[in-house]
This record gives sequence, structure tokens and C-alpha cells, in this order.
Amino acid sequence: DSPVILKILQNWVPRVSHYFDKEHYTYVGHQIIIQESIEHFGAVVWPGALALSQYLESNQEQFNLKDKKVLEIGAGTGLVSIVACILGAYVTATDLPEVLENLSYNISRNTQDMNIHKPEVRKLVWGEDLDEDFPVSTYHYDFLLATDVVYHHTALDPLLATMVRFCKPGTVLLWANKFRFSTDYEFLEKLCNIFNTTILAEFPESNVKLIKA
Repeated sequence: DSPVILKILQNWVPRVSHYFDKEHYTYVGHQIIIQESIEHFGAVVWPGALALSQYLESNQEQFNLKDKKVLEIGAGTGLVSIVACILGAYVTATDLPEVLENLSYNISRNTQDMNIHKPEVRKLVWGEDLDEDFPVSTYHYDFLLATDVVYHHTALDPLLATMVRFCKPGTVLLWANKFRFSTDYEFLEKLCNIFNTTILAEFPESNVKLIKA
């Protein structure tokens, strides 16, 4: 099937604020306030996160997250994990140690007063200590979410190994990414060689592709 061609909707809500680092979004009927940080790549809302959040909101019948176990790798600001929580999932949001404080803050402030499964925030460095921190006998996920984790960096092989590690039979990988460099397409080719992949949607204005594997 051909991918759906979509546009990232303006779910960002402009507000008069004394803080330049807070962004307001609306998904699944909830206002979500995200605090960004200019100190880390992972602490900024990238286009892939907006695309996947929008797609999950609009395709709840196709991807029903209610009571499902969801792992987000490279969760960044936590926007996608927050949307998955609102949709009823048991969410574990992970990222590098230096990103966790801001990630925890965003997830806590946006989910604490809701009647939902309480999300968990954990450290996960791609390819490192996975057997110790996430033993296969204990941790199985229905969905693995990733947004804008592929860009011009040296951790692509550990990232791919991490995706393979968590994608057990029955796990659905949803990966949204802004395609910028040849390395992005090379990673996609490697992913296609390992998994049965489908491009669910494309957002041409932002060069984002949403891939299911």
C-alpha cells in the first residue's frame, strides 16, 4: 500500500509566556505543556514527534494503545510518551542520563492529574547494559516507539541493535523520522533488510516518514 500523504497539523498553541522554553500542544483533547532545553538535542520537540503524536491520535482503531505496554527509545521531551499515556498505554520512556531530568519533569507535570497508567522514566543507552536493565524474561513490549532518533551521529549501529533487541514476536515498531542525510536512508535500508517494513505516512513539508516494522 502507498503511504498516506499528510501535513503536520498546527497542534501547537501559541501562548503569551514569560518562558521561551515552554511549548503548548493539544492532543487527544488535552493541553500538553512541554519544557524544552537548548542544552541537549534530546530536549527539543522535533518534527518526528509531532508526526507520530498526530498519527497515534488519528489512528486509534488501527493502533489501539489502551492497556498495551509501550517503550519509547530516545524519548527526548516526552511528548510522544505523554500522548501514548493519554491513549491508555503502560508507558516506559527512556533516554540518555543527561536528558532524564527534563523528560521526567514533562511527563510528570502532564500526567499527574489524569486517571491513566502512571508512566515510568528510565535510562537507556542504545546497545548498553540491556540484558541487565531490561532482561528478556521480564520485559516484553507491544509497541516500540522512536522519533527522530536517526540523524548524523555515530550510534546508528547500537540503535539498530536496540530496535532488534526489543522487537520480539508481536511487537510493533513505529518510527517517525525527518530524513535529512544519506545516512538516514542507509539506516532505513538496513531496517528493511531485517524487518517487514511499511511506510505508513509521509509528511512532505517536513520531510518526515512514518515507518511501521
